[in-house]
Amino acid sequence: MKAAKKTKGKVSALQSVKGMRDLIGDQVFVFQGFCEKAAEIALYYGFKPIETPILEKEDLFARGVGQDTDIVSKEMFTLKTKGGDRLVMRPEGTASVMRAYAENGMHSWPQPVMFYYSGPFFRHENPQRGRYRQFYQFGLEILGSPKSILDATIIKLTTTILEESGFNNYTLKINSIGDAECRGAYRRDLVNYYKKNLKGVCADCRERIKTNPLRLLDCKNPMCQEIKKDAPESIASLCGPCKAHFKEVLEYLDAMNIPYEIDSTVVRGLDYYSRTVFEVFVIDQNEDGEQTPLAIGGGGRYDYLAKSLGLKKEIPAVGVSIGVDRLVELPSYVKHAPRVVKKPKVFFIQLSFDAKLRSFEVIEALRKAHIPLTHSISKDSLSAQLAIAEKMNVPYTVILGQKEALEGSVIVRNMDTRSQDTIKINKLADFLKKIK
Repeated sequence: MKAAKKTKGKVSALQSVKGMRDLIGDQVFVFQGFCEKAAEIALYYGFKPIETPILEKEDLFARGVGQDTDIVSKEMFTLKTKGGDRLVMRPEGTASVMRAYAENGMHSWPQPVMFYYSGPFFRHENPQRGRYRQFYQFGLEILGSPKSILDATIIKLTTTILEESGFNNYTLKINSIGDAECRGAYRRDLVNYYKKNLKGVCADCRERIKTNPLRLLDCKNPMCQEIKKDAPESIASLCGPCKAHFKEVLEYLDAMNIPYEIDSTVVRGLDYYSRTVFEVFVIDQNEDGEQTPLAIGGGGRYDYLAKSLGLKKEIPAVGVSIGVDRLVELPSYVKHAPRVVKKPKVFFIQLSFDAKLRSFEVIEALRKAHIPLTHSISKDSLSAQLAIAEKMNVPYTVILGQKEALEGSVIVRNMDTRSQDTIKINKLADFLKKIK
């Protein structure tokens, strides 16, 4: 066997996969802070956390989301194991939660079961601002009840999360696509309408007429927009129970003073949706000052997902997902500091090798006392460390020099008044707790 030829020239530097990125330092805190705030709200309303695997069986989404959807047909990251299993990196969260509900026997729990989750998801889309191939979502799911108040609960929490993140001028667009009883008639009306206007729609929509007619109303192609304006509305085809359900949802929103627009083009093209569907938009502003509505979250009811996954009975459910990447990159976003990040009360300064030997003793004493601290432990210069403390606007410095290290004490300096106290290390935490 001939040895492989060595290629001449420089070895190219390794880079992240297209559409995926590193989150570093404060970027991580921004994501973490949002998810913690959203979780705090969800927990107050009775939701519990759930984490599902990043890898799932391909069939979960082919059956749940729909074989003819863009997610399944074009966007999933698929791999084949050595054992022959076909797995995918999860493209969305709802199907996984329903799978977990069934697999873990949650039907025997008190109903409904309410979950929140956050984490990365994966779709092979065209990367652009706020849209990545590895993207982050925060989701809410309620499983096990058909009650309209749960639709309203999901919407309420969605708007509350947005409001507490600085987005008071959101737009909520809502619709009802009916249930299995009345949707068939609507699909026929929609197909007949588009067949009469085939020349005015894009190639993708000509295919959707055959495979997934509701997604005709999801099309963003400009040539399809005019056709869509006069398309039949799903509300006109609703049966009595679906009309009553939708009316109740709107009454709940009115009672909570949540503004909304009924929009017949909102259909949420995934196969598992039924009855209530909604999307939430906020205003995005580009570098030229142009303002456009940006979809930041969406969801709805999915009463038929369980059966499509092979369960013997239907599990009525409703949920929402919020696009974290898009949201936190908007100028209006108000950052939430994660619990792990607290404004430091103390800047710890250590001088000399003897001081460094005892530095971890001081740090651990304050950590265990829950006193926020920061430091630049690799630096030796007093002036350099004081400059950092000044720049960070830390109210106190704790100084450990050679003399103090030998005596088991530190100097506590008030950075405002420049007054100082010498305190024993074992008394330091109690001393700092007593001062402002």
